[in-house]
Amino acid sequence: MKKSKPKKLWTSEIKPDELIERFTIGEDQEVDMYLAEFDVLGSIAHVIMLHQISILTLEEMTALRNELINIYEEIISGQFKIEECVEDIHSQVELLLTEKLGDIGKKIHTGRSRNDQVLLDIRLFSRSQIEQIVKTAHNLFRTLMQLSDKYANVDMPGFTHTQAAMPSSFGLWFAAFAESLVDDMIQLKAAYDIINKNPLGSAAGYGSSFPLNRTLTTDLLGFENLNINSIYAQMGRGRSERILSQAIVSLAETVGKMANDIIYYTSQNYNFISFPDSLTSGSSIMPHKKNPDVFELMRATCNQIKNLPNEIMLLMSNLMSGYHRDFQILKKNFIIAFINIKECLQVLDYCLHQIQIREDIMGDEKYLYLYSVEAVNMYVKQGMTFRDAYHKVAHEIETGKFIKPQNLIHTHEGSKDNLSNQKIRALMDKVLNEFNFKKVEKALKDLRRK
Repeated sequence: MKKSKPKKLWTSEIKPDELIERFTIGEDQEVDMYLAEFDVLGSIAHVIMLHQISILTLEEMTALRNELINIYEEIISGQFKIEECVEDIHSQVELLLTEKLGDIGKKIHTGRSRNDQVLLDIRLFSRSQIEQIVKTAHNLFRTLMQLSDKYANVDMPGFTHTQAAMPSSFGLWFAAFAESLVDDMIQLKAAYDIINKNPLGSAAGYGSSFPLNRTLTTDLLGFENLNINSIYAQMGRGRSERILSQAIVSLAETVGKMANDIIYYTSQNYNFISFPDSLTSGSSIMPHKKNPDVFELMRATCNQIKNLPNEIMLLMSNLMSGYHRDFQILKKNFIIAFINIKECLQVLDYCLHQIQIREDIMGDEKYLYLYSVEAVNMYVKQGMTFRDAYHKVAHEIETGKFIKPQNLIHTHEGSKDNLSNQKIRALMDKVLNEFNFKKVEKALKDLRRK
């Protein structure tokens, strides 16, 4: 017997136009698979709350909760799918519940709108993705710090205007990106604080006449707080994605800049660092080429991610308060950005474990004048004014009489000879400890326990 096409959550007996239906559904069936487990978790919290306010009996709540847990386990095991005749994850879950439990399944949507349901799904998904990003970025941070410690005394040129400028070190270079990750985590934590608020119960943006216990669902889902005003909860759609995307962009800037440095430093013109041939790509015409394709793609991916906040802002321009279907278009690129930034972090970390450092760079004659500032400082320490010392060194360079000063030690915090890496590690530890991942993990584990 052929399975009948289910009614949509938002219609009665009206048959939708097929062309319009395809256009409005768009890629929701594919994209919603990323939200599926979170949709089910939100529904579990919702049915527990409906029982608490006497909308569902204990038997109804138990039946719904157990079946939702079964659906959750199917999702995690990869056995779940959204059927072709079903428009989104919300409809698929309600359909499965109704097929299994009959009329009890039809009660799942009581006191709820697809608006606050998808908003909740995105919040839960985003919160989970932030945790994964933090862990992945922390792995990269540890690698960078280990490399900084290992190569603390290996000097390299520092550049301004892409010109060799002053002495630097690989220790200083690696630690710079590690500290950049610290600030990225601070920005991500700020976004996390905004994301980690419960919108469930705002319904279509104007609340419900049911006595919903929003504090209960907030606790059940491990949120730190709730979006109190129901209109503002709906205004958070798009706004929260933009704020979080800006934090992701900050990470993309860090990763993209290091990838760009690596591309230059591996070229024959620099020859500062190298990687095993297995991490490079060959040329179809030039047998000698070992191309840094992985880092070029990393750079391009990070640049692509940088467009997301602008895309979201343009999509949200001039929309009045309340829900708009425009927001549906946000989901795909927003979700892809998480996938891409995590992959970039992982690949960069993987490659850095195999980096090979050239340790004799500064012996090259072309880098002699990088020590001109050191010579100026040497004369200043001997009592000469800075400007006179500057002109004296400039004259020595012009007349070919410049000699590199000896015993050059930088002592201030954050300099090449005093990296202060322990302080950078302490900064990272501090911001990581501010995330409450364990609280969330416990709440969601309790929620899906039979």
